[in-house]
Amino acid sequence: MKSKTKKIVIIGAGFGGLRAFYHLVHNEQEFDITIIDKREKSLEKPSLPEVAFSGKNVAQVLIDLKPLIACQGGTYINDEVIKISPNSNQIHLNSGAIVDYDFLIIASGVVKDYNSIEGFEEFGFSMCDDFQAVKLWEKVKDFKSGHIVIGTAKSTFGNRVKAPKLVAPCEGPIGEAMFIMDYNLRKNNTRDKSTINVFTPGEVFFEDIGDNVRSKVGTIMAEHNIALSNNKVITKITKKAVEFEDGTSMPCDLAVVIPPYRALPLFKESKLGDEEGFIPTDKTMKHLDYDNIYAVGDINALAQPKLGHIAIHQADIAISAIIKKVTGKGEIIKFNPSVFCIMNMGGSEATLIYSDDLYHGENDLAFHSPMSKMMKWGFDNYYYYTQGHMPPDFSMKGLEKFLSLFSKDDDEDIVFND
Repeated sequence: MKSKTKKIVIIGAGFGGLRAFYHLVHNEQEFDITIIDKREKSLEKPSLPEVAFSGKNVAQVLIDLKPLIACQGGTYINDEVIKISPNSNQIHLNSGAIVDYDFLIIASGVVKDYNSIEGFEEFGFSMCDDFQAVKLWEKVKDFKSGHIVIGTAKSTFGNRVKAPKLVAPCEGPIGEAMFIMDYNLRKNNTRDKSTINVFTPGEVFFEDIGDNVRSKVGTIMAEHNIALSNNKVITKITKKAVEFEDGTSMPCDLAVVIPPYRALPLFKESKLGDEEGFIPTDKTMKHLDYDNIYAVGDINALAQPKLGHIAIHQADIAISAIIKKVTGKGEIIKFNPSVFCIMNMGGSEATLIYSDDLYHGENDLAFHSPMSKMMKWGFDNYYYYTQGHMPPDFSMKGLEKFLSLFSKDDDEDIVFND
């Protein structure tokens, strides 16, 4: 039996953290692996819009971490990291414990800063975590008609690494929110008594995809009378309005907002973060200043947009780099990010988006069909019932190949079925 020669600690058990964990435990090189997370259950965030707008049971998006990690031979610590000492390779926990590591993988995610929006606690709603999603559903299920405002607050990211300059971390959930609300109101025959206004802090909506997909989504929005306002930075929510930095406002009976994304303060305090606290890495996901620290997912400064598909890709790269360093075997996966997501649109409809336009690629594709809804249903259930495993790599590669068959300049209209 091989000795466990290297101790690897993973902070965070979301998409990126669990992906890294599963790759490590299934690798022929045996590692001593510890996951630290202050949550007892991992959260499948892509399903939160369904919790918030369709009443999906929140238990179906939560995965119990302790048995999952233990049965794979790892160690799970349910605690909060309060300090990292990179020069001594130590992690300090809220309980007072200190954990040593040979390699550290930071997959902590980010802080959703609801408090930065005045009036949010009293009048605002969101879908960015399990508490907020359930709270929103309690509001939505009894909502009959009125003025609905949906949008993203502005986020600020650092400049130490060269990454696309986005002001919205990811607006896919906004697309789901507006279309599912539209579907629900039509189903209840109250759509003509309601307005849906969408705002973005960016120059364009969906700034992380290209014009081809953006125009197709825009066509559906226009057909369903969903208004869009660009360059709107939210400052305040009141009982009857959403207010913006430029002095304008929108009448509002239901405000649904993705808050600013912030890095955990501990990374700046531990001198691991950039000027905004996000972790700067090279394209192998290795920290620019420390050879044994890696970062994946939303906390990585290179992760733009903040998207689960990119977190998975970064985790694969980081693990390939660590294995190469430890064993000298294999090749480090190249950083080749893309937007790959399925936007639920209510009922049997969904749109699968595959775009690397942000990174000057050749793909900017939208596949709108009930088949996309089936794919989303299949992915969500696979992830939940396999306890955080992603679908096999060959299935994802096959799906990407299928999408690549669609021409980038295909002008076929997307048809939305009521």
